[in-house]
Amino acid sequence: MVVLGIESSCDETGVALVKAEGAGVPRLLAHALHSQIDMHQAYGGVVPELASRDHIRRVLPLTREVLREAGCGLEAIDLVAYTRGPGLAGALLVGAGVACALGAALDKPVLGMHHLEGHLLSPFLSADPPAFPFVALLVSGGHTQLMRVEGVGRYELLGETIDDAAGEAFDKSAKLLGLPYPGGPALARLAEGGDPTAFKLPRPLLHSGDLDFSFAGLKTAVLTQVKKLGPALDDPQAPARADLAASTQAAIVEVLVKKSLAALDATGLKRLVVAGGVGANRALRSQLDAACARRGVRVHYPELHLCTDNGAMIALAAALRVQAGAAQPVRDYAFDVRPRWPLDAARFE
Repeated sequence: MVVLGIESSCDETGVALVKAEGAGVPRLLAHALHSQIDMHQAYGGVVPELASRDHIRRVLPLTREVLREAGCGLEAIDLVAYTRGPGLAGALLVGAGVACALGAALDKPVLGMHHLEGHLLSPFLSADPPAFPFVALLVSGGHTQLMRVEGVGRYELLGETIDDAAGEAFDKSAKLLGLPYPGGPALARLAEGGDPTAFKLPRPLLHSGDLDFSFAGLKTAVLTQVKKLGPALDDPQAPARADLAASTQAAIVEVLVKKSLAALDATGLKRLVVAGGVGANRALRSQLDAACARRGVRVHYPELHLCTDNGAMIALAAALRVQAGAAQPVRDYAFDVRPRWPLDAARFE
């Protein structure tokens, strides 16, 4: 079974082909990705209407590119998968419309997928794929969640953010420091030259006794420090900038690591999967690796180039769903999108 996956939930257009054979893990045949970072940078964030228009321009050329790279034609596709939600409504509609039109033209079934499920399952495309069951730390954009994962489509929410997500804390703190969009990676780079103990910043809900997260208070604390420092931050080379970036990253990473360890303790599981854009953060990976090694816990990550939104994760999730009998592709090409769609409540017709 060859699956074409289309991802268009926000500011990256991704298209990929995966091939599933028998009960084995599907393998990636080819994928292509276009990032809209340069376009949105002038606005300091994603402009939904511009994002949708750019998806329209990119999705078909990327599809042709993927087919060329894989050395196959449209007739080789057995299933067309697309991101149904969550995400920006207009952006989602582009991918859904193209996928369903292509399915209708080829007389092939289609399947709308959950964006976060794609992230959660993306480590199965890595050189060190996980095995069920495991605890998953999902840190993607506006989502920070801990899930117990028993199998494909069998997800239990353990904890989630009650306000800002980890990715938002990175991005908003970066903006306060005058760093360019996207802020998270820029803050992480700046933090490499700073002292993570220079500023005493809060670790919200660290000792709450549950597995929920909160990062809004951290953002407010960063704002307070920025105001206190004032002109001292005007110089891009000012040590205080790097110190504040490092201290901010240290606070976010400590919360993510300790909550993940608490989730492992609560479930008794010995395997952790980390997925989503923040999962590429080097400080987070380093501290999780060290903490889990001390506990005899295996940690799995997606390949770095698959941490951001991409079509490969959507094609993979669809293939795994079909293999597990957890979703039935359809030839009814009417479609809808779900901009808000909790993963643990996701149902596939």
